Amino acid sequence: MEASRKRPAPSQQQIQQQQSVQNRNRNAKRRKMADKILPQRIRELVPESQAYMDLLAFEHKLDQTIMRKRVDIQEALKRPMKQKRKLRLYISNTFNPAKPDAEDSEGSIACWELRVEGKLLDDYSCFLVQPGKMKRKFSSFFKSLVIELDKDLYGPDNHLVEWHRTPTTQETDGFQVKRPGDVNVRCTLLLMLDYQPPQFKLDPRLARLLGIHTQTRSSIIQALWQYVKTNKLQDSHDKEYINCDKYFQQIFDGPRLKFSEIPQRLTNLLLPPDPIVINHIISVDANDQKKTACYDIDVEVEDPLKAQMSSFLLSTANQQEIASLDNKIHETIESINQLKIQRDFMLSFSRDPKGYIQDWLKSQSRDLKLITDVVGNPEEERRAEFYHQPWSQEAVSRYFYCKIQQRRQELEQALALRNT
Repeated sequence: MEASRKRPAPSQQQIQQQQSVQNRNRNAKRRKMADKILPQRIRELVPESQAYMDLLAFEHKLDQTIMRKRVDIQEALKRPMKQKRKLRLYISNTFNPAKPDAEDSEGSIACWELRVEGKLLDDYSCFLVQPGKMKRKFSSFFKSLVIELDKDLYGPDNHLVEWHRTPTTQETDGFQVKRPGDVNVRCTLLLMLDYQPPQFKLDPRLARLLGIHTQTRSSIIQALWQYVKTNKLQDSHDKEYINCDKYFQQIFDGPRLKFSEIPQRLTNLLLPPDPIVINHIISVDANDQKKTACYDIDVEVEDPLKAQMSSFLLSTANQQEIASLDNKIHETIESINQLKIQRDFMLSFSRDPKGYIQDWLKSQSRDLKLITDVVGNPEEERRAEFYHQPWSQEAVSRYFYCKIQQRRQELEQALALRNT
């Protein structure tokens, strides 16, 4: 009867396999903050451990602050991060007079060469960018460059020099224009900045209303919304609509419109930004071999802090070091807990050796039953007195009743099969 209630005990190899699987699962399980906390009884035994708990609380607060800052950085990176810088533009020219005794045809003709170059002033960002990252070339700041020479000198077909950005454009540090001539030449430079994100020039009426000349589309819409709120133009009953004042009516041609319609209606009110216009005289004076003019232009460049913020989010070196230290802390806490268990064992055994051994044997007996999956009490069931208890009569009756019901169902099924 004992054998029928008992499953075969697992072998030693199976026990080792189960333990290895449990160990892997335990190691793969993510550590929690609660696993670092020292139990209260250990803190009472070692008062100095309160310093560790204070550090743990500070670490928890610091982790929350860092996580909040990481979220702030992620949100900041989604928005354009620009800063104003000065781009100094250098326009210079050289003149080569004609040489009658020159062997080649080029040397026998007087010519001049115009150079357009530039660089950022106070370029301290080189100390903030990543190593190996190249500085921006001069042409990367512009969408197009047009040099218009004197039409009377060079004719309608040769007085324009144009450069326009294309998807395959190779960036350069400057532009050069070379033409024959031995007289001073008036020229006009038209520089179109490459705004990122794109900027637009506002219609004069809209510019006067908002006080904005050139700005991005999102900034223009935000300024319009601010104007609506300031002047309380939003319909009080239907928030989707705007009740236009006389200025809005002149610009959008209507007494009432939806705010969602404004981006579409802005299309006709936004123009390409004005180019930067520079008038320059190309000097061919022999006493002035090189003449240079300087102009400062306000440009927007990526904030160097953005690169640092991105590298901070992508960096894993500190995280790996923190994870390694966390593992050491968990191992130390587990070791302390084990030592606490051993200490309790020694103290209990030293106070009452006999009672402790008896309690330990009872505990081992219960664990053995759980390990071997034994139901009931085999030691009592082995004796005849166990079956002379009051419940045995009812158990026998129930047993025979179940057997009779089972036999009756078998006969009914056999009879049903015979009739079919």
